Amino acid sequence: MAHPYISVELRRLVINRADSLCEYCLILETDRPSGCQIEHIISLKHGGPTTEDNLAYACVFCNLQKGTDLGSINWQTGELVRFFNPRRDLWADHFRLDEAIIQPLTIIGEVTARILDFNDRDRLSINFSRRSWFP
Repeated sequence: MAHPYISVELRRLVINRADSLCEYCLILETDRPSGCQIEHIISLKHGGPTTEDNLAYACVFCNLQKGTDLGSINWQTGELVRFFNPRRDLWADHFRLDEAIIQPLTIIGEVTARILDFNDRDRLSINFSRRSWFP
């Protein structure tokens, strides 16, 4: 699928709104060698538009883990659960930072943290060294 053009103004809006942090795991873009990129919350594959309310700033790792997925299965109930949506949800409603570990507070948080692998070794190392960046 061809990538749509995202204007310079829209790119700036997304980056500034995110304060140069990944909107999923809150890693500062400069803490990742590959930085962050603008991603579609609802992917183009699923009909998501290229508009400010469907774009998020995501580290490459979160973006690759998320891919075109919209959610995942709740292991306890077998139900499909959507991912955290940085445009509709507040991060602190679904996650909390416990030292350097991102703890899910809701089933949306649990599914998102599991699939996006928030607490992998590299991120834990970054989180321990940069805790002051987190809420």
